[in-house]
Amino acid sequence: MAEFRTEVFQNEFLSDGATDVHAIVTVTAAGAGPAGAAQGGVAEIVIIDTSGSMEGANLAAAKHAAQVAIDQIPDGTFFAVIGGSHVAQRVFPLPNWAVAMVPMDDRARSDAKQAISGIRSSGGTAMSTWLRLADIIFATVPQATQRHAVLLTDGKNESEARTELSRAVRDLTGHFQCDARGVGEHWEVDELREISTALLGTVDLIADPADIAEDFRRIVQTSMARGVASAELRVWAPQGAQVLFVRQVAPTVEDLTTRRTEVNALTGAYATGSWGDESRDYHVAVRVASKPVGSEQLAARVQVAVGGEVLTSGLVKARWTDDDALSARISPEVAHYTGQAELASVIQEGLAAKAAGDEATATVKLGRAVQLAAETGNEEATSRLRRVVEIDDEEKGTVRLKRNAAKLDEMALDTASTKTTRVRR
Repeated sequence: MAEFRTEVFQNEFLSDGATDVHAIVTVTAAGAGPAGAAQGGVAEIVIIDTSGSMEGANLAAAKHAAQVAIDQIPDGTFFAVIGGSHVAQRVFPLPNWAVAMVPMDDRARSDAKQAISGIRSSGGTAMSTWLRLADIIFATVPQATQRHAVLLTDGKNESEARTELSRAVRDLTGHFQCDARGVGEHWEVDELREISTALLGTVDLIADPADIAEDFRRIVQTSMARGVASAELRVWAPQGAQVLFVRQVAPTVEDLTTRRTEVNALTGAYATGSWGDESRDYHVAVRVASKPVGSEQLAARVQVAVGGEVLTSGLVKARWTDDDALSARISPEVAHYTGQAELASVIQEGLAAKAAGDEATATVKLGRAVQLAAETGNEEATSRLRRVVEIDDEEKGTVRLKRNAAKLDEMALDTASTKTTRVRR
């Protein structure tokens, strides 16, 4: 079984009357092994947009990428391929086969590639049907406890109401994980982000169809290297306390607060998906009742549980003091990730304002983003921002919107907004 360990970074000293406790909890997994090593079977589905807009280079590259992805799937892994337009259909196993998923072997690999080569493009785009078919197919292999899909599209979800996609995402949350990718500039970042956020995956832009194959190869390799099918972060807080939020802050910003399920009256569990050998950072904020100066209290206990078994635990503490020198200290880790979370938010808000024609708000938000990127040392974000705004003063966040900013540059900034830099320790 994989080994997990936790480290807690905080300033536990609170001023007289203070109530809010913040901590960064680093969780590290080691010895996770390959997917399915301990939990049981593994299932992988490749979902390709086959709508009319994919005709030409995009579809050719997507078919090649799907074939490359299949080469990364180990023998014995259940797999299937879905083609999606305004309806979804099973490409492999062939629709007339009696089974919806087959274990990977040389014969299946060859047959799947042949089926993929025959894909043709037509129709519109209704992503809810793609996801629901994936769920139906996954359900045919209940022994597969680790379920992952990769979805590729080049267009907007235009053949159904957005509410249909949102309803599907809500219905399928917790059933499988899904990484979503958009190729070109005619898809909506918010749509794919909604899918990937709820289904514990990632979202990204593939600007050039020629890069799809490498991206698919990397996604499937990562999925196959995650030997822990599902882990949850558990947060205990004392009677009368309130968990303000639980947020993953590295390697990406993801708000886990609404994923809470009750373990008991004082403990909530937050799904984190599958794990390989990696580290992730979480920002936990708890509000407790103020206590007299000199008092100490356990503000939270943060645990990692796999299959209901707690594997590691970290303590978040509170100590009240009248020494301003102690209470005024800001944990470098908390400060860094607070800035990173705000950076993601103001980038998305700024781009949304720009798209809506509100240049004043866009300038203010993206100016703040430039300032935060500089403060937190996020050079990648600064580089992407420079393609969208002219920076007059990084420190003050003084910027001007570029009149000729490319749509792909704006989308690249948007999709990368949640990627963070690790705090230097």
